[in-house]
Amino acid sequence: MRVTVIGTGYVGLVTGVCLAKIGHSVLCVDNNAEKVDVMKSGRSPIFEPGLDTLMQAAMQAGHLDFTTDLGAGVAHGEILFIAVGTPALPTGESDTRYVEAVARGIGTHLNGGYKVIVNKSTVPIGSGDWVQRIVMDGVADRGQDITEFDVVSNPEFLREGSAVYDTLIPIVSSWAVTASGRSR
Repeated sequence: MRVTVIGTGYVGLVTGVCLAKIGHSVLCVDNNAEKVDVMKSGRSPIFEPGLDTLMQAAMQAGHLDFTTDLGAGVAHGEILFIAVGTPALPTGESDTRYVEAVARGIGTHLNGGYKVIVNKSTVPIGSGDWVQRIVMDGVADRGQDITEFDVVSNPEFLREGSAVYDTLIPIVSSWAVTASGRSR
């Protein structure tokens, strides 16, 4: 399957690398050109045990690439993960402006083929409908009427230091955390 992950922070990069490891064709998009250059060289900009090795193997297998071009990412993916930051505002609410910018950008670049847009960012309940409206606004901005997409939510449950394991074996890692009495 062709997958695009937009945002290569902790959640996005781990998600993209792990999906590429199991054989999907993954294109990771980030707006930071320097960061994309680091990843294209086979180095992870974040520390996560085993991530560099998995990243290099997936790249060598031709399953993983990186770009700053959101249009190329939208064209590539059948599934588009939005994995951008949602830092806390002073009020304690999530700052969703990056999610909004990506959703509008997806709408601007939709090419008519069916897409599944996945909210991986930490967003409030009901954000699926909000993202859908923003994508449609992006489509409308270019005067087209494309409705061949769905929005789903797939919140992250990663622990730094074991994010690769948590992604590849989510049921076991979730059970282990629950059984140990630790909460996320």
